[in-house]
Amino acid sequence: MLYGMAMMARLEMRVPPERADLIRRAAASRGESVTGFVLQAAMKAAEEELAIVRETLVPPEFFDELLAALDAPDEVPGELRELARRPRTFEQG
Repeated sequence: MLYGMAMMARLEMRVPPERADLIRRAAASRGESVTGFVLQAAMKAAEEELAIVRETLVPPEFFDELLAALDAPDEVPGELRELARRPRTFEQG
């Protein structure tokens, strides 16, 4: 490794010539290298994708209803309560 150079990972891809030309022209129009242009676009897309996975946005009313439902006592129907009180048929051994 050369002095002062950070470790870099290499990513490669194959693209049809017409797409590669489109990317080159877009990078040139911004005065950027193809690498910089593609890296910036890929980073933006990756951050947006991970934000969707990391965060779930819901309206405040929905969130309040969700918290209220989680805080409410369990409602167990009578039939289930009766089944839970019956002696076990099988014992774990």
